[in-house]
Amino acid sequence: MTKKQRIQAILAGRSVDRVPLFPFLLGFCARNLGYPIATIYSDAGKSFDAQLKTLEQYSFDWGPIYGYASYGTWEFGGEVEMPTGPYQQAPSHTIFPVKSEEDVEKLQLPDVKKAGCIPIAMEFSRLQEKHGLPVSVVLGGNFTIAGNICAVEKLCRWILKKPELAHKIIRLATDHIVDIVRYWVDTFGPEQVIPQLWEPLASNLIISPKQFKEFVLPYLKESSEKILEMGVKHILYHICGDQNANLPQWAKVPMGDPGLCSFGEETDLGRAIELFGDRSIIIGNIDPAVLLNGTPEQIYDLCRNAIEKAKLAPNGFMLSSGCEVSPETPGYHVYMMRKAINDFGWYN
Repeated sequence: MTKKQRIQAILAGRSVDRVPLFPFLLGFCARNLGYPIATIYSDAGKSFDAQLKTLEQYSFDWGPIYGYASYGTWEFGGEVEMPTGPYQQAPSHTIFPVKSEEDVEKLQLPDVKKAGCIPIAMEFSRLQEKHGLPVSVVLGGNFTIAGNICAVEKLCRWILKKPELAHKIIRLATDHIVDIVRYWVDTFGPEQVIPQLWEPLASNLIISPKQFKEFVLPYLKESSEKILEMGVKHILYHICGDQNANLPQWAKVPMGDPGLCSFGEETDLGRAIELFGDRSIIIGNIDPAVLLNGTPEQIYDLCRNAIEKAKLAPNGFMLSSGCEVSPETPGYHVYMMRKAINDFGWYN
């Protein structure tokens, strides 16, 4: 199978020849091509070029994406800083749109065509379409965008003391997600668009399962239902961090036919298959810290174990890192993922 045939088959519920390799590399690709890391987020053409060539070099099956975890700050009127220092790998918050209760009342939905990074993301998606690749509009999840509009520690205090303010911010984040996906669907058609929604701030290190049920789950379900009603076939959720206590609630979120669920290294793939495997493709979940600092043998063993555990998931499995690969990761360590698939990922 070609890469394109392999991805088309797994999305259609058909058999594939081997486990696909799914990329979570951004700044790594810039370094690989000799570009500044900021290029991945500020220049659609160079970002796409760096990713496309790097993914070809390491034989990844999915194509390039544009996105970052602090999405929502810039788009709602705040400011972000592009990565420049040796330990920065993505845009970071500098000024949040909401700093006070009064700011919540002034908050408005952004212009979906002009705000923040959206013009860059749209230019990037046009390159995805031109190359016949999945058009992956990447956004924060509902709670993560809310925690990028307002510093997450303040949002959590309001959850406890002024829940109406927290609900208002999450409500606007949810409406924004739907607006953005509708803009992409209107531009490219629902069949091509596969939204990726990254939800790291819903981790149980930040909120409890009870808070997830009240402040996250209803909004996730609502935006997912509205996206699927547009004709979108698949939604990818990156369930980042330790969300093990949230997983039974996540299983209630519609994600398409099939959906796609990407997990951090904190989630056991067997548990992921148990809760999501009957409706979703499972993606994950090699620890980026081990990819960065481990030995090639350790990485190879982790990948082999993941493949052996998840290879027969009912709707398929794609091997990936559990979160973004550090730009400092040795290239041979990334190759170990592909080598493990070569040795253990084929289907009879």
